[in-house]
Amino acid sequence: MNDIHLELLASPGWKQYLEEDLLPWVLGATDLGDEILEVGPGPGLTTDLLRFGTRRLVALEIDDTLAAALSSRLAGTNVEVIHGDATDSGLPADRFSAVTCFTMLHHVPTPDLQDRLLGEVHRVLCPGGTFIGTDATDTPALRDLHADDVFVPIEAESFRARLERAGFSGVEVEEQDSRLRFLARKPRPGQSSDEASIAPLR
Repeated sequence: MNDIHLELLASPGWKQYLEEDLLPWVLGATDLGDEILEVGPGPGLTTDLLRFGTRRLVALEIDDTLAAALSSRLAGTNVEVIHGDATDSGLPADRFSAVTCFTMLHHVPTPDLQDRLLGEVHRVLCPGGTFIGTDATDTPALRDLHADDVFVPIEAESFRARLERAGFSGVEVEEQDSRLRFLARKPRPGQSSDEASIAPLR
């Protein structure tokens, strides 16, 4: 992640945007349950907000410097920070009531690795658990922001199928301006796609 992007994601303006606009738009009234995995928290402004809605939050961060800083800052809270790769986390299967992912999928360097991440999210979710998040879409302004950085944007039209191939059901994807949000569920054993569906995004 380049320095300009990192500064933006740790800024007071971004924190206000997350609190007042982005998280309410993405999460709505969704119940995330009592143990959440957050994939790619970066500086942790989303972590600061998410942790108050659950009993326990695990934040999985691939950057060792960011992971160490977040672990130090949130020591003694209900957050455990793990330095690791979300495409191969080593976390137990069927563990988390929800997995969240906010504006980080486009930092995964190839579509194949993105799909591996989706498969890993499906593995660690408990049956009936929810995968919810948002990401940036492809615009010139966002490409400029990611100069000398990884930027592999998600295409809203194909993302539903990619989530379904990873094993999710009840998939909802919505695009708005330069951003998409998604919601999907890991089916319980023997559950049909209709039974696993969740309330549509509103």
